[in-house]
Amino acid sequence: MTELADFLAQVQPLLARLERLLPPALPQVPDMEAHSAFRWRRLGGYPVLEPISHPHRIALEDLQGVARQAALVERNTRQFVCGLPANNVLLTGARGTGKSSLVKAVLNRFSPEGLRLVEVDKRDLMDLPDIISRLADLPYRFLLFSDDLSFNAEEPGYTSLKAVLDGSVAATPENMLIYATSNRRHLMPEYMEENLQARHVGEEIHPGETVEEKISLSERFGLWVSFYPFDQAEYLAIVRHWLQALGCSDTDSEAMRLEAVQWALQRGSRSGRVAWHFARDWAGRRALAARPS
Repeated sequence: MTELADFLAQVQPLLARLERLLPPALPQVPDMEAHSAFRWRRLGGYPVLEPISHPHRIALEDLQGVARQAALVERNTRQFVCGLPANNVLLTGARGTGKSSLVKAVLNRFSPEGLRLVEVDKRDLMDLPDIISRLADLPYRFLLFSDDLSFNAEEPGYTSLKAVLDGSVAATPENMLIYATSNRRHLMPEYMEENLQARHVGEEIHPGETVEEKISLSERFGLWVSFYPFDQAEYLAIVRHWLQALGCSDTDSEAMRLEAVQWALQRGSRSGRVAWHFARDWAGRRALAARPS
């Protein structure tokens, strides 16, 4: 017994080293019927398709001031869910204007019809081929969602995303689309020196190779949806909407409007996110003040 124990003690470190050299097993597919949203992540170096137990459930009707953008994305998603041709979508523009909320809202609208969402962080985009291979044969429609994208050209996720969008020998399965949001239309930083690479050919201006490379990624998305900063009237309308949703009766007083404008000035933005934060603060303060001491 002593010799066996000594042998096992010597073998165990060897087996541990060998295990680290083996490729990780692909994650098991969770219950797609019980959940509508998932997150692809790595735990201890191993990929996991993790169900999101409490997804953010926002209705399309709650998205104020972006009716045109919502109509475009809702229509594209409806085509996709119905098995019709549809496009990968890039949502770009001002921060806090509802880009990621719109993606969550269409999931909320179409999840009863078999739509599912898998959130993929930028650093995990190199796993896209593995994600696709795990989901391709399932009887659901998947949005592979990456939020707040921005790349440097040398990042591995950049080339992986380009290949999956339009450039790989393997076609992307018909039950998957990529929806991405970014504050940058071309997804990459742009520098003044790059404009100096442009060439004049007769009367035409031809962009330099660096600029062409940066444009090539965003051009692989079939549908571009742009978001713009709200003016003060739109911002206050969003504040009123959320105050009503939070059950606040004081939705249009002069005091509320003054504080809402000051709140936006302090944050340097009249976005939907800022309106939501103010509405929560205002409604909470009013409800607390109304409680008996």
